[in-house]
Amino acid sequence: MNTETSRTEQTVTLRMEMTMCFPLLLLICSLCTAKLQTESDNHIIPLGDQTEAERREPTNAADQQQRCTQDIHAVLREMSASLAEQRVEIRHLQRENEVQAAQLREQKIEVEKLKQQLQAQTAGLISIKARTDVTENQVEALKRDGEAQTAELISIKARANVTENQVEALKRDGEAQTAELISIKARTDVTENQVEALKRDGEAQTAELISIKARTDITENQVEALKRDGEAQTAELISIKARTDVTENQVEALKRDGEAQTAELISIKARTNVTENQVEALKRDGDVKQVAFSASLLASGGGDIGPFNTHTLLVFRHVVTNIGNAYNPNTGFFIAPVRGAYHFEFYVGAHGHASHASGAVLVKNGEHIFIAYEHQPSHYGSTANGVTLPLEVGDVVYMRQWHNSRIFDNENHHTTFSGHLIFTM
Repeated sequence: MNTETSRTEQTVTLRMEMTMCFPLLLLICSLCTAKLQTESDNHIIPLGDQTEAERREPTNAADQQQRCTQDIHAVLREMSASLAEQRVEIRHLQRENEVQAAQLREQKIEVEKLKQQLQAQTAGLISIKARTDVTENQVEALKRDGEAQTAELISIKARANVTENQVEALKRDGEAQTAELISIKARTDVTENQVEALKRDGEAQTAELISIKARTDITENQVEALKRDGEAQTAELISIKARTDVTENQVEALKRDGEAQTAELISIKARTNVTENQVEALKRDGDVKQVAFSASLLASGGGDIGPFNTHTLLVFRHVVTNIGNAYNPNTGFFIAPVRGAYHFEFYVGAHGHASHASGAVLVKNGEHIFIAYEHQPSHYGSTANGVTLPLEVGDVVYMRQWHNSRIFDNENHHTTFSGHLIFTM
């Protein structure tokens, strides 16, 4: 559109220049005519010297002047007609130019509107992009939160499973202890029944002794009476003495029986104390656990693990020792079965690499505790670390491979994870 407008303006300018040239041409033609007429008037030849041909020259000059005048008038008429046509065309072109100028103004307005719309759309796109960036950051944050929550849920689930296993084990121990206590109670009940029987026997013997003593008192009184009565009653006294000797023998026998019962009671009490000590020992055995484990990374074969872009859970699958079953080779989690102090050691092996180090970190309930890290450009190397941690029941300890690192293991078990309970608290 701008090109057509420029061409139209150039055409109008050219025609205006031509219109301005026409009067100049008319003026030049008029001057030429006037000059010819003047020269014709000033050319005077004597009559006597004129020849026939020279006399015909004025006639030819008049004819030429007349023809020139006619040509000029014809040219002027053509120029006037052409000028009129050009004026009409110029007015037409001016109207077209005005229309095109109006269209250009409208187009400029539309361009301005489009420009404003484009600016508004650009601002909207910038705002949308900013919101999109914020949304992506929020998505990344939610993703990280989701991963952390997933790890936490896995840890909680593992602790819950361990707790359920511990509950089951405690339940079984409790049932065994209950059965043992029932047996002990039954034996104690038998002992108590025996004690009650012995007590009743002792009471009966005591009553018998009282009766014998009463009879003995009566006998002594009778002896005094018989003694006072004289020697006439000696035979009776001898008889009473004989009966008294029999009574004393019975008393001695009852005394020996009481001593035997006392010894039996002492023996029963000793056995009861032994049973109580056994119950206490069983109770202590139920409270204190023996915990120790040791495992290497690969169950079979060998090779490099990693590198990874993020910290990655390490599962030590080749288990050598797992006393107490606190370490799970399927998840890589060690879950404390009792409250106490635990010691852990970990060794990391790797071949040297220019861009990747070797490293692993010990984690307690999602928190990084100690790291073993080594970076050398070539040859084989290893790194290690250890820590003693106080753990509550259900605390989870595991290993993570450091991001952008490499770890090596094979059948020689270069990379290992070990731990054991030092003492309970």
